[in-house]
Amino acid sequence: MSNIGSYEDKIKNFDWSISEKELNYQDGNIINIGWYCSDRICQMGKADKLALQWEGFGGVEKKYTFNDIRLAGNTIGTFLRNLGVKNEDRVCLFMDRIPELYLSFLGVLKIGAVVQPLFSAFGDESLHVRLENAQTRAIITQKKHLSKVRRILDKLPSLEHIIIVDHYTSKPLQDKEVSLNLEKEPPVEEFNIFPTKAESPSVLHYTSGTTGQPKGVKHVHYSLISQYLTTKWVLDLQDNDIYWCTADPGWVTGTSYGIIGPWSLGITQCVLNTGFSAEAWYKFIEKYRITVWYSAPTAIRSLMKAGQEPVRNFNLSSLRHLASVGEPLNAEAVIWSEKVFGIPFLDTYWQTETGSIMITNFPGMKVKPGSMGKSFPGIISTIVDAKTFKPYNEYGKIGLIAFKPGWPAMMRTYWNNDKMFQRKFKNGWYLAGDRASIDKEDYFWFIGRDDDVINTGGHLVSPFEVESALLEHEAVSESAVVAKPDEVNMEVVKAFITLKPGYEASDDLELKIMNFIRKKLSPLAMPQEIEYMDSLPKTRSGKIMRRILHAQEWGEEIGDTSTLEDEE
Repeated sequence: MSNIGSYEDKIKNFDWSISEKELNYQDGNIINIGWYCSDRICQMGKADKLALQWEGFGGVEKKYTFNDIRLAGNTIGTFLRNLGVKNEDRVCLFMDRIPELYLSFLGVLKIGAVVQPLFSAFGDESLHVRLENAQTRAIITQKKHLSKVRRILDKLPSLEHIIIVDHYTSKPLQDKEVSLNLEKEPPVEEFNIFPTKAESPSVLHYTSGTTGQPKGVKHVHYSLISQYLTTKWVLDLQDNDIYWCTADPGWVTGTSYGIIGPWSLGITQCVLNTGFSAEAWYKFIEKYRITVWYSAPTAIRSLMKAGQEPVRNFNLSSLRHLASVGEPLNAEAVIWSEKVFGIPFLDTYWQTETGSIMITNFPGMKVKPGSMGKSFPGIISTIVDAKTFKPYNEYGKIGLIAFKPGWPAMMRTYWNNDKMFQRKFKNGWYLAGDRASIDKEDYFWFIGRDDDVINTGGHLVSPFEVESALLEHEAVSESAVVAKPDEVNMEVVKAFITLKPGYEASDDLELKIMNFIRKKLSPLAMPQEIEYMDSLPKTRSGKIMRRILHAQEWGEEIGDTSTLEDEE
């Protein structure tokens, strides 16, 4: 059971000072996320508590206590300082989900440098664009990714140090390359942590827009105030929990809630660095007795596709709280998880730019399957008119999701692109770029990206709504819905789908699916065309990239595809 009280209790007289007091932080003090996630936990008497339980391919396991991660952060920080890396230098982490990725995150922050986490599956061109934009000084990587770095090194004069964490042979390294073997490096007990303040830069996450280059989202150490409290209240993490966040730290969820949140609370977390399969995931949950699980709708739908049979083969009784993030969670997935696991996945809404959870289904709150939930305490959220940017004063109207600026984890700017940053604010509101509506109980209902909503004959159709309905058809595994040009209606609905095993693509099936949607939603929402695909384009964090499909339909430039899961 949750021990945090009701949503109504929390929202009364809320102030972020609640978080500051719990963290013993006062305005003007030093605040260093690396210290708060390791040294502070040790000082609280939890030095010997398990911080990280890691499992890789072949069942290889590694365990780290909070004292272990404290020492590792000190050791990595010392190594970087000895190379000449200093505060506010950008240090890229370009690794698979190995322990060194998580430990380096702390080490970089402890010296006041800026962590730049990137997906290890990026190809060299994607890597180059981001390292060049950030003027990155050092990169920490593995042998398997070294060739990508070497191919672009001559185009990156700022990149002075390439640190390889698994170079165990006597094979000579090339210019600028050094080896860091944590197991052989003498652990550093005493370490002078750089005295970062609230507005000192901490993490630089890159996010792709519909057009143009990826944007570097700059966060600061004060973001901890939001991340700590949202982790405690939304994910309901308690001292004896075993936590699993399935997100890669190349994505903001993997840092805000895969490193900072749980470790700032002194929570044991597990990391699985293998490929996805329902059996592997359920086995992992059973083996480590995971209690709180934070995942993504794409993964949940993949588990649904595998059916209920695999669930019966494992003891998942340890699970007590499930949450989802990354894209809207379909009502069907909420109902399915409640049926299969005995508890529902609770949707949470936020962005790279917001840094922490903004709208959420709070533990203990009435769940409305398909809804995003309500504003987190301290977050002022509303729906504004897309032209005037003024809040609507009536329920049910579709508009832009907007937040009143000022929460601790809000991005401070886009790196070297303040003009783009300023465009995110209108009439005193931060615009999230998504459309939604609010019902009479103040629950938010996602409609789609601002440029995704389909206007067919003057009627607005939500791609998400059609996608959700498609997923309820027995043959459909995954779906993506976009607008298709139409001479009469300007736009009509087109659906891209993948089929479940045992179903064959055919005109007859297409007609059945169309009629299924026609009956379930309306003739306007019915797809005028269905295209079968072997797989839908997704980012490595699991989001379906609807904009790529939209661009193909309209003959537009696809834009940045560097976050596609299968791009090398």
